Amino acid sequence: MVIQAEYGMFLYLAAANLAGFFLMGLDKWKAKHKKWRIPEKTLFAAAVFGGSLGVWAGMYTFRHKTRHWYFAAGIPLILMVQAAALWLLTFQK
Repeated sequence: MVIQAEYGMFLYLAAANLAGFFLMGLDKWKAKHKKWRIPEKTLFAAAVFGGSLGVWAGMYTFRHKTRHWYFAAGIPLILMVQAAALWLLTFQK
């Protein structure tokens, strides 16, 4: 039962991070092509709901939102908080 829960959490985090990475790439594409943009709240929500590593990787892969201080500081901060929470939940039993 525990193995299935861990597998489900792994799948959720993988999907959330892929979505965050995809959203950063899509928003960069939209910015270059002068299209309707993805709201910054949505990008932060993707990070908060488990996709922080994907959003952070997307920021630097696509060179997008790296000059905004709230992204440059906020996304790594969210990632650190999530990593600490995951460590506490996994190893502090």
